[in-house]
Amino acid sequence: MSVQIPTRQEMGEILNKSKTIAVVGLSANPEKTSYMVSKAMQDAGFKVIPVNPTVEKVLGEKAVATLKDIKGHVDIVNVFRRSEHLYDVAKEFAEIDADVYWAQLGLINEEAYHFLKEKGYTVIMDRCIKVEHALTR
Repeated sequence: MSVQIPTRQEMGEILNKSKTIAVVGLSANPEKTSYMVSKAMQDAGFKVIPVNPTVEKVLGEKAVATLKDIKGHVDIVNVFRRSEHLYDVAKEFAEIDADVYWAQLGLINEEAYHFLKEKGYTVIMDRCIKVEHALTR
């Protein structure tokens, strides 16, 4: 695999300086992993922006249809979409003012990874943001 992820310490530093997480694919269903992970991050003090065209509100936050609909700066874009969709999300990510592209545990797409790394972005794949946050506290 040619995807290199930051060290746990580097991920901790990213999380320590970050405040806003846009969650692509955030479900309004409390039983879904995207909801549980995002709720934990919200409870830890992060502003969570749901990115899902099929819902109006999640976790008390107004949802947006696309990353481009977000007003203001995003520190982390956390992606809960199947691996085959990561490249399309990466292309949209590159069009907004965000710092870190983070694909959840089990999600890897080398094309998306190389596309973003060539543009100088920090890319994390196949790691759970909630777990990394807990391990770096």
